[in-house]
Amino acid sequence: MATNADPGFNTLAIHAGAQPDPTTGARATPIYQTTSFVFDDAEHAASLFGLQAFGNIYTRIMNPTQAVLEEKVATLEGGTAALASASGHGAQLLVFHTLLQPGDEFVALRQLYGGSINQFNHSFRKFDWQVVWADADKIESVEKAISPKTKAIFIESIANPGGIVIDIEAISKIARRAGVPLVVDNTLATPYLCRPIEHGADIVVHSLTKFMGGQGNSMGGIIVDAGTFNWSRDGRYPTLSEPCESYQGLILHETFGDIAFAIACRVLAMRDLGPCLAPLNAFLLLNGIDTLSLRMQRHCDNALAVAEWLSGHKKVAWVSYAGLSGDRHHKLAKKYCPLGAGAVLTFGLKGGYEAGVKVVGGVELFSHLANIGDTRSLIIHPASTTHRQLSERQQVAAGAGPDVVRLSVGIEDIKDIIADLDQALRKA
Repeated sequence: MATNADPGFNTLAIHAGAQPDPTTGARATPIYQTTSFVFDDAEHAASLFGLQAFGNIYTRIMNPTQAVLEEKVATLEGGTAALASASGHGAQLLVFHTLLQPGDEFVALRQLYGGSINQFNHSFRKFDWQVVWADADKIESVEKAISPKTKAIFIESIANPGGIVIDIEAISKIARRAGVPLVVDNTLATPYLCRPIEHGADIVVHSLTKFMGGQGNSMGGIIVDAGTFNWSRDGRYPTLSEPCESYQGLILHETFGDIAFAIACRVLAMRDLGPCLAPLNAFLLLNGIDTLSLRMQRHCDNALAVAEWLSGHKKVAWVSYAGLSGDRHHKLAKKYCPLGAGAVLTFGLKGGYEAGVKVVGGVELFSHLANIGDTRSLIIHPASTTHRQLSERQQVAAGAGPDVVRLSVGIEDIKDIIADLDQALRKA
C-alpha cells in the first residue's frame, strides 16, 4: 500500500484494502456484479464450504467489492475484521443474532436513534431478546441494569438525535466488570472523529448510509470486530465457544481467534438471515470513504458555526451541540472527538411542536428528509417523524421532544446555510 510503516488516516481511507485489479489493472475497485463464483475443483469447493479456506462462494456471504470495503473500514477503526451488510439495522440484527439466545438481555442507552429504539423494543422481542434501558447522563444506571441474563451493552459514540458524546471508556469499564462485550454505534462520529476500540469497545457498527458514504445515494451497514473479547471464557456465548453443527463441530473462537466474531456473523447470521450489501452499493460507499476526512472536517466546522449562531437567536430556547464550549458534553467531546463534535445537532424552539413543524416546512436550501450524513444540509422534526412511534415521555428521554428540530449540517458555504435557517425561523 505504501512504504510508510504507519500511514496516516487520509492515506488509509484511500488505499486500505484496495489494490489495482490483478486481471485488468483497473485502479478503482471493480464492481463484481455477480451472484456466485466458479470453484477450481471439487476439493476447492469443499474446503470453502468447510471453512478450511477463505474465498468467494456466493455474494450473500462474500464478494470482492464488499471485501475491499470491509478491510478498509476495519483498518480505519483499528479492528481485526469486518462484515458489510445491507443497512445499519441489518448490522445490528447480525450482531445480536450472534450474541444472544432466546431469553437473553442486553443493556442500551436510551439516547439512541429512534429506529434503533423501535428495533430493540419491538422487533427484537419476537426473538425473545430483551432490552433494558439505561441513561447516558447517569452512568451508574448502566451497571444497575445488568443482570445474569445480560450479554452485551449497546451505545452510540455520538447519540442521535441529540448529538451528545457518550463516555465510552466509563461504560467499557462496566462492561469489563460484567464480562460482556461493549457494542458501539459509531455512525455519527466515523473513525475520523472517534475510534471506539481505542476506548474499550469490542464491536463497532455503522450505518454506512450516513457519513461514511456521505453522498446520500447508497444504503449500507458494517460490523467491525475489535478482536479483544474472550468468547470462550465462561460459556456465555455458545455460538462462538461451542461446537457448531453447521460446520461439523468446528469451534469458531478456537479456530479463528481474534476474528471469530466477524466470522460467526458472516458464516452463520449473514448466511441464514441474508441482509447482504449489494456490490454496487459497496462500490459507491468506497468512493465516499475516499473523501471522508475532508468532508467530516467541513461538516464539523459548519456545524459549530450554525450552533453558535442558533445560540444567539431569539426564537431558539436551547441548542444541544457538544462542540459548544458551554455544552455539558463539551469535555467528553474534547476527549473522544478532538477534531470536532460531528455534524448533527438539535435545538429547541420557543414555539414548541407547531414552530418545529413550520421551520422544517419553511427551509429552501435544507432538505426535509429522514436521513443524516449527506453532503447536503438536512433537517427534520423528530417528534412528528423519526420518533413519532414513541410516547412524548420517550421522545424527551431520547432527546427528541416536541420542540426539537434536528439538523445534519452539510458542506455548503456556511453563509448560505445560516441564511436559509434565518429565513425559515423568521417565517415561523
